[in-house]
Amino acid sequence: MSEPARGTSRRRVRERRRAEPPTADEPTGAPMLLSPAEGVPAVTRSPGDIAAAARRLAGGQGPLAVDAERASGFRYWPKAYLVQFRRQGSGTVLLDPIGHPEALEPLAEAVNGLEWVLHAADQDLPCLAELGLRPAKLFDTELGGRIAGFERVGLAALVEALLGVGLAKGHGAADWSQRPLPPEWLNYAALDVELLIPMREALLAVLAEQGKTQWALEEFEHVRTRPPNPANPERWRRTGRIHEAKGRRALAVVRELWLAREELAKKRDIAPGRVLPDTAVVAAANNTPLIESLREDAKHAAEPSGRSQALLKALPIFSGPNQIKMADWWLGAIFRGANLPEAALPPVHPKPATGDMSARKGRNPLEVAAAKSALAALSEQHKTPQENLLSPETVRRLCAWYAEDEARLAALPKDALAQQVDSFLAEHGARRWQRGVTAAGLAAALLIARDEAVRDATAGAGETDGETDE
Repeated sequence: MSEPARGTSRRRVRERRRAEPPTADEPTGAPMLLSPAEGVPAVTRSPGDIAAAARRLAGGQGPLAVDAERASGFRYWPKAYLVQFRRQGSGTVLLDPIGHPEALEPLAEAVNGLEWVLHAADQDLPCLAELGLRPAKLFDTELGGRIAGFERVGLAALVEALLGVGLAKGHGAADWSQRPLPPEWLNYAALDVELLIPMREALLAVLAEQGKTQWALEEFEHVRTRPPNPANPERWRRTGRIHEAKGRRALAVVRELWLAREELAKKRDIAPGRVLPDTAVVAAANNTPLIESLREDAKHAAEPSGRSQALLKALPIFSGPNQIKMADWWLGAIFRGANLPEAALPPVHPKPATGDMSARKGRNPLEVAAAKSALAALSEQHKTPQENLLSPETVRRLCAWYAEDEARLAALPKDALAQQVDSFLAEHGARRWQRGVTAAGLAAALLIARDEAVRDATAGAGETDGETDE
């Protein structure tokens, strides 16, 4: 299982306080599974071998365990460089999809109608879809573990907690685009799907015991069917150490260097950080002599001067042989940022998303605090992480919506407000189980926040009157 793709944030899981199911960080002294029970199969590469593998998988029984290995941190495009399958009666298939992508149609016909079992499916489904591989039904062992309340939901931790077996790990962050793949990497890849189906069975039992089976099924279907996130035009703000950029002009330079780096990274299919490190981007943006020299250049010519070139090449990273070859490219980007008109400079802080203005301007801190407190209590009650009960963005939008229409909403009976909250959550993508767990509690919390605000305002007015009388 590869490392998460770029920009991917990992969710945190709240602490559990009960014995069942066993927490995934308790030392058990479990025996280690060092290699697949049936050995490591040869990699399937040729069109004929792919067709044979498709027939074998089609002849198996039950759900299909699936995993994919990418080259995050090495390549720009998040392609699958190895895909692993395992099914009862079929054994394990290790597929190299790079050499003959046109030969994958028989495989898609064999597997696309099946239930797939993946761990952290949202990481692998996009690259599998690029190959024409899409599940008819999904079981996500990581997400199931979160809903069941496990403290640690990494693959190895969950395998040990659920099955009492230690799983050998260690190559998830490797460059899976290299060929040939070392035998120890293939062993790791085969182990990633070795126990996914038994994990599914064990998790189904835990979820059923907790009354959360429907919760999990709704979440799995949401992951399977949700569209890709729209492109974020502000992705450049994720540049490492961007908080050190000295003002809007420096941010403009960061943005131009980021865009120039993206263009190169896409063309070469190299991870952006390997084209030019973030530290070098911010260092160039903050170099006052270089920026001033480029601004002076703009008064006399449309391109950087030799002095500016020398200043750039004197910076760490930019003085290296690879970067010296690209000096004109980088200097052109810095020149554009350094000479951007004042009105076009990016703001220090990005504008909040439409519909979320009041929450981000702090106009409703009481509502936000009350909603978070209610979710924390529900999370503890149901032993499910807050972020799985409702996304933080949905909570912020709910509080903004309530604050903007507070006079009308606060006058509603509690049940009526709960229905309004339920409708709002449904419109913003909350699943039925999430609404059933959270709507009433959030409605009550919002009303309490309103009452507290009224009491505070009344008390403040009384204190002011007392001071006036004195």
